Order: sequence, then structure tokens, then C-alpha cells
Amino acid sequence: MKQQRGLAAIAVWTVPFLFAFGEDRAEANSAPAAVIVAGSGTVADADTINSAIAASPQGAEIVIRGNCLITQTVRLLGNRSYRGESRTGTILKQADGANLPALVASSGFLDNTAYTGAPLSVRDLTLDGNKANNTRAQTDGLVLRAWLSVVENLQITRMGGNGLRLTNPSANGTRLKNTQVNGRIANNLIEESGLHGVFVDDPGNSVTDWMLADNWIAASGIDGIHLDNVAGWFVVRNHIYGVGRHAIYANRLYASSISDNYIEDFGSTNSVGTWCGICGIVNNGGGSTIAGNRIFNFSKRCNPASDFRYLSLEINHGTGTVVVTGNTMQGTGSARGYGIGEYFAAKGERKLTVVSTGNFIEGVQTHRMTDPHVTVSTGE
Repeated sequence: MKQQRGLAAIAVWTVPFLFAFGEDRAEANSAPAAVIVAGSGTVADADTINSAIAASPQGAEIVIRGNCLITQTVRLLGNRSYRGESRTGTILKQADGANLPALVASSGFLDNTAYTGAPLSVRDLTLDGNKANNTRAQTDGLVLRAWLSVVENLQITRMGGNGLRLTNPSANGTRLKNTQVNGRIANNLIEESGLHGVFVDDPGNSVTDWMLADNWIAASGIDGIHLDNVAGWFVVRNHIYGVGRHAIYANRLYASSISDNYIEDFGSTNSVGTWCGICGIVNNGGGSTIAGNRIFNFSKRCNPASDFRYLSLEINHGTGTVVVTGNTMQGTGSARGYGIGEYFAAKGERKLTVVSTGNFIEGVQTHRMTDPHVTVSTGE
């Protein structure tokens, strides 16, 4: 084990991979080394982590240990994997007064490239935004601008901005000229975000065909999950609660699946508005499925002057199709539980076809409301 670099009691090592035998040993010995960075809990941590990443070869694994005080955005290069020891064994905390735009971000976002970054993975650590002591910035926890990437087993907490942001625009607003597809965000706890828990920021049509699965998303200031582009996505088995506005906002439904999510509440903000458990904006063309979701609103914090829609679908252009089956929608049966169970809308010459079967709705004021250009059937 060779010490590569030290700064203010931070240690960085490289550890070669030697698990090979016979003719494969020479190839294994030339493989990229694991880079191990041990935090000191001082202001030197971010610089040392960034220096270690910058010096690492493609294919390297960067392992971060201990408590790290972050004073500059940690810059993730592509074609590498990043992990901590565990959620409690590795904590990256924003220093008081740092007021960063992002705690951790992929290099393509920071470098304002016109093309998506190379794949990377981030696993097994905690990102702490320390928003109470960083009030002059809406810090995002992890900003990802890379395709075929994986984010797993993170705890992202106390961000002034979004917990996790998957983005098309870069830091200066440069938009992608290509696609950013085929990633997975799973098994994360994202809590106390000032804006959205998960935010897919895609004003173009680049960020499609991802999986968002098995996450706990709690206490989001605006939406639990806000997806500007949900085309080709699987949004499955997420548990969402303590939601300011919409639990799941899903724009551009096209060949999308939203299933088996547990929504405890929505619309807990004091602001008056129309808030939804699932709000889907439907694209013309390929049909989508919304199935097996539990959409509740038992919260006592809702503003009774707001309107509540447990499942809302509206076509944005052309003709769209959605299958809605096996969902449970329950309110309190009181003023706070009032609202609409299923709301299906098609304005102007647009047309929406909904196949709705096997859904359970109770404790709401209106079970279903539809526009004249909506066709609701039980399918074939």
C-alpha cells in the first residue's frame, strides 16, 4: 500500500487489484488501482478529494472514508466508480457558509459540455447539505449529467435545493445535443430537500429511459419526484411522504410505467393551489401504464382552500393512451380529504383514452371527473 498524497491529516492511497492467477495476473496487475481517500473533517477535504479524482485513471474506483467537510463542489469524472464505506461511515457535509450550487456534480455539468458525460456510479455514502448554515444558496445534493449511470444506497439530506438532480442543462445552461439515457437511481433515502427530492431537468428531449426504483423520499419543499421528461421511464416502488405540492409530477408520459409507489400524503404546503398525488402530462403516441399505486392524503397539514387530485392525467397534444389499473386512492372523508379521485382532461381538439379498471377510491368528494374529449373504458 503506497501513500500517494497527504493534506492536513487526509490520506490518499492507491491499492492495486491482485485477485488473479496464472496468465491473467499480468493483466490484473496493470488494471486501474483503487483510490482510497480518508477525510479529516477539515476544510482541506474537498480539495484533496478533487485532486485524487483528477489524478485517477479511467476505470478506477474512488473510495471515500470518514467525515469530509466540503467547501467546493466535488467533481466526478466519468468512467469511474465512487463509493463510501456506508451511509454512516462516509459523510460529505457542506461546510458552514460554503453556499455551493451543488455538493457533488458530474464533470459534464461543471464543464458545460454540449454532450452527456461518460458513465459513472455513486454508492454507499451520505450527502449532507447543512442548509440551516448555508442560507444564501439552494444547494443540490448530487447533480448528474452522464448517461448509463447508477446511483444507489445514498442518504441525501438537508439540501436547500434538490436532493438529486438529473439534468440536461449544464451549470451555465448549455443544453445537450445528444441523449442521456439508460441509468438507474435506486435504494436511496432523500429527505428534507428545499425544492424537489428528485428533479429531472430536461427542457429538451434527452433524459429518457431511466429507472427510479425503491427510494424513500421524505419532506420535500415542493415535489417529491418532479420529472420534466418521463418518456420511457420506470418509476416504481418509491415511498413518498411529507410532500409540499405534488408527490409525483410526470411530464411527457410516453411508454412510461408508474407503478407500486406508496404516497402517504401530498399538498401539505400552506400555499393555495391544485396539488396531486400523481400528476401526469400525457404525450401523443406510445401508451403508458399507471398501476398498483397507493395514493393517500390523510395529512392534517393541508390547506382546505386547495384542490386535491389523487390521480390527474391531461393530454398535452394529439392523442394519448394510459392504462390505469389496481390503484388505491383514499382521503379522510373530511374537508382535508375532499378532492377528486381520478381527474382526466383533454382540452381543445386533443384526445385522451384511459383504460381504468380495478381501482379503489374512497374518502374523496368526487370519484372521477372527465372532459368531453376523454374516453374511459375497461379495455378488452
